[in-house]
Amino acid sequence: MSQQQKTIIVTGASQGIGAGVVEAFLNRGYNVVATSRSISQGGAFVPSDRLALVDGDIADAATAAKVVDTAVQKFGGIDGLVNNAGIFIAKPFLDYTQDDFNALVRTNLEGYLYVSQLVIRQMQVQQRGGSIVGISSTLVDAPNTALTAAVPMMTKGGMDAVSRSLASEFAKDGIRVNVVAPGSVDTPLLKGIPHDFLKSLHPLGTISSVAEIADAVLYLTEAKQVTGEVLRVDGGAHNGKW
Repeated sequence: MSQQQKTIIVTGASQGIGAGVVEAFLNRGYNVVATSRSISQGGAFVPSDRLALVDGDIADAATAAKVVDTAVQKFGGIDGLVNNAGIFIAKPFLDYTQDDFNALVRTNLEGYLYVSQLVIRQMQVQQRGGSIVGISSTLVDAPNTALTAAVPMMTKGGMDAVSRSLASEFAKDGIRVNVVAPGSVDTPLLKGIPHDFLKSLHPLGTISSVAEIADAVLYLTEAKQVTGEVLRVDGGAHNGKW
């Protein structure tokens, strides 16, 4: 796969997994459009001839359109999308509020929907296929009462389901749709949760690094015979209790 002309969009790119994915694709030779609410002010990245930064809430259709337009105007097309933007609220099920639910749906599902629709339409016009990778969670299929997160998993499970559906619907266009499902990852998203506890959730007794998740995203983006897959990068947590 030639890397020089490839362009990838990464949402939720200002920190954590998103920032690591941006770095990984830049190092791989891709052009990157990175977006988050205030990525241009965050200081993590500086725009360049291979990196465009777009501010905005990806759950807004207007932001999604701006991101896609930027990719097409600056780099001439789109070859991949990483739907990384997401929020995680861990609490007992009975404690979730309507505000919690609305926030989770807005970021985790609307943030996937609008940009994916626009990217797929652009890929169809280009007629050279492409890749979409979502970032889900191993807790979708391997819940753990030590870390209750039922309502976030409603949304992440929705991402897993839609990815499998899209993998079939757009296979004829050569568009592959996959998911990376991390376990505990050393990011600001889990700030405040003791590392010893997070390690206890994985049979391997480790916490994944951002680079390890980014490696999985790169693999799925470039694996031309893989679609409709959920790749778990979770130290074996999906195997259940041990």
